Amino acid sequence: MKNRRWQDMAMLILGLWLLVSPFILPFKSYTDIAALNSYVFGVGVMLFAAIALAWPKLWEEQVNMALGIWLILAPYVLGFQAETAAMVNHFIIGVLIVADALWAVQPYFTHKAT
Repeated sequence: MKNRRWQDMAMLILGLWLLVSPFILPFKSYTDIAALNSYVFGVGVMLFAAIALAWPKLWEEQVNMALGIWLILAPYVLGFQAETAAMVNHFIIGVLIVADALWAVQPYFTHKAT
């Protein structure tokens, strides 16, 4: 699926941003729960994007979609919604990851219908 390559590259970039954002944005600290969540899920998004680049399958996009949903919910579940920079960053990146994953899985469903 050559048409998915740009979505996988975009996902890789979003994961990289998530990984480095605690050092760029005014997070409370580099070791608080928001930063740790950014590191772990940034690496996760990058890992599954790299897998999708090498072997494009539907399940990688589904995993990234789940990671994006987690990023949207994480500030409330982990309790860092008062940390504005971290909360907004997680929300925006989560929405972008979910949108990117939905865009990437769309060909699976349109080709099945024809």
